[in-house]
Amino acid sequence: MNSRKIDILEILDRESAVDFEKARDSAIKDFVQTNPDYYIFQFAKIGAQSRFTPTFNWVAGLLGPVWFGARGLWSWALAFLIIETVAFVQIVRGLFGDISAEAWNRIASIESTLDLRRQQLASAIEKNSDKIDAYKRTVASLEDNILGIKEEALAMAAQGIWIALAGLVLLVVAKATQSVFANWALEKRFSEWRSDPNIKSGISTKSVAISGFFMALISCSVVIHYSFPNSIKFLNGFPTDPDISKESIVYVEAFFRYCVLNGQAFFNSITFFIRVVLNTLETVFIGTPWIVVASLLILLTTLTAGLRAAIYTGAFLAYMGILGFWEKAMITLSLLGTAACFSISIGIPLAIFCARRERAWAIIRPILDFMLTMPSFVFMIPVIAFFGTGKSAAVVMTIICGGTPVVRLTVLGLRGVPEAVREAATAFGAGKWYVLTKVDLPLAAPSIRTGVNQTVMLSLGMVVVASLVGAKGLGEVVLESLQYARFGTGILAGFCILFCAIILDRIVQGQRE
Repeated sequence: MNSRKIDILEILDRESAVDFEKARDSAIKDFVQTNPDYYIFQFAKIGAQSRFTPTFNWVAGLLGPVWFGARGLWSWALAFLIIETVAFVQIVRGLFGDISAEAWNRIASIESTLDLRRQQLASAIEKNSDKIDAYKRTVASLEDNILGIKEEALAMAAQGIWIALAGLVLLVVAKATQSVFANWALEKRFSEWRSDPNIKSGISTKSVAISGFFMALISCSVVIHYSFPNSIKFLNGFPTDPDISKESIVYVEAFFRYCVLNGQAFFNSITFFIRVVLNTLETVFIGTPWIVVASLLILLTTLTAGLRAAIYTGAFLAYMGILGFWEKAMITLSLLGTAACFSISIGIPLAIFCARRERAWAIIRPILDFMLTMPSFVFMIPVIAFFGTGKSAAVVMTIICGGTPVVRLTVLGLRGVPEAVREAATAFGAGKWYVLTKVDLPLAAPSIRTGVNQTVMLSLGMVVVASLVGAKGLGEVVLESLQYARFGTGILAGFCILFCAIILDRIVQGQRE
């Protein structure tokens, strides 16, 4: 009886193995689309071993990067393209290129100088000048240089065949490597394709044409440029049109003038709101006695981050006060607080609006990418044009450069809320506002808190840059230290900025120690 059960199990296992093999073979046919029998055999050979199993694909070796690109293996294609291009450059330079062209150009330049010195020598001899010996030595030195460079040029020309041979060896090695690794790389992509059908499969005339054109364009351009320098002027520099550049500058300047003239009321209103918040915070941080501000910061740190962080905060505040940076640090915190208030008050509602609206998020996301990637110095131009200089302009710059993380991470947190939880709340009669305030925001709170933290940190990083548009505070001290080479003052002020960052990080994160 037991033996019968074992036989049945063995039969079922064999049938399962056969079915699995058939399904895998069918999947390979769908994936490769061309020459499936070959790839079925090679993939089975590769899959039978846990380590790398070398195989040989002569088509991949012959076509090289074109084959890899047509199969969608672009990381392999680009790597081998670089190697093959280097090999082709060496071959063409060694066989047809003028390797010693640079040396002959140097000789021509020296010969022109030599002719001038010979004329000077002849004139000195004619006039019986006391510079005859100096000119003779100069002429002799130049003639020796020419002879040395000529020998070097001839030696380089003789090395052409060896350069070509080295390139040929490199090309053969690259082709052999591609042939050996092609099937292995394609099998790995096949495994990825089975788990993600969106991955490109098969090979088509279009993919071959695109890959071939791309590879040929790069290879031919590089080979011509390095093997025959200055033969095609088009490759030496991007074709530019000065008239287009001038017209573009005129249009941009006209646009800014139009915005400044017609949007003055809008920009003034923004400046007004910024000044209200900024003046309030400056009154709190600067107008209030220092002991009150320090006590509140230490107490807030104790409540949010614990006693150890509070001790650090007290030490950092003492450092600022003893060294005379207290007022500058409070101005910096006022600017930072103003920028953070606007960034958070605008960013979180915007993120809530975009979290469940794909179309709105598709519009907002490129704007956030622009704000995050654009260098801060570039933002100075429109900010100064619209808001002038001063603290308001500094706050606007800080908002632009530091306001993106809170939006991104809030959207990420809200989208990470399990849909089942939201559906359960809705099923029990919860409205949209209740779901938002009692479900979405509490579950997304860690991500939102991280976004606020990153916004504050990025805003603090703008302190020094903002001083260039007239902001005061610690950034101004650092900027003056750079201008007048006051290294000690700059370093001490830099530590103040660091300590402000640490204090704010502990308060915002709220992680008790």
